[in-house]
Order: sequence, then C-alpha cells, then structure tokens
Amino acid sequence: MSLLGPTSNTFTSQRLRLHYVDWGNAGKPPLLLIHGGRDHCRSWDWTAEALREDWHVIALDHRGHGDSEWVSDGNYRVMDMVYDVAQLIHQLDLAPVTIVAHSMGAALALRYAGLFPEDVRRLVAIEGIFPTPDWEARMRTVPFARRIRDYIAEKRKAAGRLPRRYATINDAIARMKAQNPYITDTQARHLTIHGINRNEDGTFTWKFDPHLHIEHPYDISQERKQELWEAITCPTLLLNGADSWAGNPVRDGRMKHFRNAEAIEFENAGHWLHHDQFDRFVATLNDFL
Repeated sequence: MSLLGPTSNTFTSQRLRLHYVDWGNAGKPPLLLIHGGRDHCRSWDWTAEALREDWHVIALDHRGHGDSEWVSDGNYRVMDMVYDVAQLIHQLDLAPVTIVAHSMGAALALRYAGLFPEDVRRLVAIEGIFPTPDWEARMRTVPFARRIRDYIAEKRKAAGRLPRRYATINDAIARMKAQNPYITDTQARHLTIHGINRNEDGTFTWKFDPHLHIEHPYDISQERKQELWEAITCPTLLLNGADSWAGNPVRDGRMKHFRNAEAIEFENAGHWLHHDQFDRFVATLNDFL
C-alpha cells in the first residue's frame, strides 16, 4: 500500500464520539465501508486503496470498536448501531450511498437499506445475513427466561474480567493469525497494528470493548428482519466464503427474502473472504459497482 493514507475524523451519535476515516476524492460518488464485530475501520485499507480513485471512500469505526468510544453500560444493541450508520450518512450527506459491509456490519447495512431503500444505491453484504437457519432453530429451543438469566450471568463475569494483555506486538499478531489461518503475515501485522492500544506498562490490548463478546438478548424478531430484507430495492450482492460457519444463503433459503440480489460463494475463503481472496474480491466489486 502507498504511504498516503486516510484522514481521521469524528461524528456524534447518541452522545457518543464515533470515529471514521476519509480517503479523500470528495467529488466522486460516496462509498461507505462498514466493518464487522471486534474489527476496525482500517481493516478496509486494501479495499479503500483499490477503489479510492473512482470513489469517495469512508470507513466507519462502530461504537466500542477501533477509535470510537465505548458505551458506558457495555450494552451493544444492534438497532443502536443501525442508528449510528444512519447518523453518519445523514451528517455527511452521503445518500444515495453505495455500501460494502462485512459480518455484523453487513447485518446493520441490510437493515439500514430496508429502512431507507431510497438512500442506498448499491449494497455488497459479506456474510451478514444473520442468523443462519440452524442458529435460529437452536435459539428457539432456549426459553426466554433462560436467555435473560444467561445474559445477566455473562454480564457479571464481564464486569470482573480484565482485557487480555500481550507482552509483545508479535504475540498479538500471532493471536490474529490464529483467528484466521488464511491471512498473510503482512495482513495480520496491519490488522493488529491498527487494532491495538499500547498500555502504560508496555503491554498491548485490543481496542474493542470486551463486552462486545456478550450478545444482547433484545432485538427485533426474525420476521421483522426478513421484512427489512424484503424491503431492499437496490441491487444487492451477497458474498459468502465456502469454508465459513455463516452458511450459503442460496442453499439454506435465506436468498428468497431478497428481491434484487445475486449471491456468490468464494472457494478457499472463510468468514473474512475479503482478506482471504482479496484479488477476486476486488474484481467482483468492480464488476458489480
């Protein structure tokens, strides 16, 4: 990558100071990149560099991620994060915007596009149609009271848990590589450098809020999610990795909820297919966008 990177900026959403980077070229059409859970905006750097000549690229740090503020109560509700996306698009006057998003970020983008279909030009959702049918079936077997009790127990544990500290940056890089065996050493180092803070004692900790590990029990129903998917009008590209846990939306039936969508599966790729098969990913983006 070139040494000329993006500018760092902030905006306010629900009294939180949230961070995003802007890759310049404001005269071009806006392209919003939205990362997944426990990730950060600089994970899109390779994609941004590939597209910055033709697009005004902006990448968001979700609340509790990267250089954005953590919420005071440690509760990360999905619809609050949808609000953050809506607020960024509103404040920067990006609509109609093209969105490329991954995992949790793609789930948010799909909801936003269903709520504000007139404001989204095109949408690429990488592994973001949650939950999978198998996951949904398992959730339905757990009584509501049990889910709340488990949530309370997990919150209590999190309150007394200290963020893991790594003695060296290489230890953190090794943890990054263990999470995704497909990524290269160069990718792992870049993702780690932008995803950690250095502590006063010289150790390193991840930037994301540890409470993000706890799934909030309150969200809209699966039926409401499907209504929002069905309300999306823009051309939509659904990408999945053949080796991912997130499933294939064509084979498991989730594709039926999208009226104007195409699905592509990437071989030799897992959940982070935009890292695992980067050249093919960028070529696919250019063809679609």
